[in-house]
Amino acid sequence: MYTTVQGTVAAGWEPVREEFAAFLAAEPLAPEAQLAVRHHGRLVVDLWGGEDTEGDTLGPVYSITKGATHLVVALLAQDGLLDLERPVSAYWPEFTGHGKERLTVRQLVAHGSGLLNTPEGLSYDEIADDALVATRLADARPHWEPGTAYGYHAFVIGALVGEVVRRVTGRSLQEVYEERVRAPYGLDLYMGLPARLEDRWKPTLEMVLTPAQAAAFAAGGPMPEAMRTAFNMHREPPMDLIAYANHPRVRELGGASAGGTGTARGVAGLYAAAISGLAGRPALLKPDTAAEVARPHTPGTDRVTSETDHFGLGFERQHAVGPEAFGHCGAAGGLGFADPATGIAYGYTRRRFAFPGAAAPENGPLAAAVLAVARGL
Repeated sequence: MYTTVQGTVAAGWEPVREEFAAFLAAEPLAPEAQLAVRHHGRLVVDLWGGEDTEGDTLGPVYSITKGATHLVVALLAQDGLLDLERPVSAYWPEFTGHGKERLTVRQLVAHGSGLLNTPEGLSYDEIADDALVATRLADARPHWEPGTAYGYHAFVIGALVGEVVRRVTGRSLQEVYEERVRAPYGLDLYMGLPARLEDRWKPTLEMVLTPAQAAAFAAGGPMPEAMRTAFNMHREPPMDLIAYANHPRVRELGGASAGGTGTARGVAGLYAAAISGLAGRPALLKPDTAAEVARPHTPGTDRVTSETDHFGLGFERQHAVGPEAFGHCGAAGGLGFADPATGIAYGYTRRRFAFPGAAAPENGPLAAAVLAVARGL
């Protein structure tokens, strides 16, 4: 068991430290985890635990990256540069065929295109390159009539949305994120890790299953076809999520779906910048824009994950937090979200894969402890 908690909490936030310590004490191997929380922009929780993790250790954040991607989309829409109701093809003429020409930008962002992947799948080098992925998908046949259903576009949504951003701005989504968000707010959350920061990077580690978890995993049966395709498992050999995240090309290019690198401080900072402001700068999102990105966009069941009412405007809805909250999890177990109702910006990362993946179970009690303090204040 690993029990040492490092870092600090502000006065009154001690229950969060206690919850984090209890989680670490129950883990058979160090999860290599970080937890950061900002309250109305102020850093109130800055904790970490692991045998090879510090507060500034950078690691793969998987689909937490999508939060940065969808924040860029929200900003462009807020600025009037991107019309969410226009067809995608109005910006990207090559995006056509099989009903794609009728798909709106709003429907695309909310995982409604049906373009889950290419038929043959993508190599690590290919899936790291958003421009290449977008080109491959531009005239592809979708898995359903675009705009009539939705399903998690796990490894391609950033490429699809990013191509629209490129057509609108003339720059890649990664460049817009760097200029509008990351650099001005000083965020330790990168879409493309600078070479000068390589010495702070540490890899994702494999999960270690208990016998009960191994039995539950084996009893789950084969992965449904749509999920296999969306997660690039239909290629030969099937994609290894750990090998993907640790691949140098993924780290270098910072694909907008799941190729980001960061710390919990960076994730919390992203969401604080969105709703509260940071580093003396104002909030990026106006209140009505924040409400719009959290608003339900996808009623019914996700055709890939089987989740219900899954998405707002690209962001995952945070049902356990509240109707105004929005964020995104990452495959290794991390989670980031903003809750305008309480002023909370939450960032949690872990480098050792959690079972069963996506937002790790400890996020429930950790977030509950955070919200209890915030609501008490």
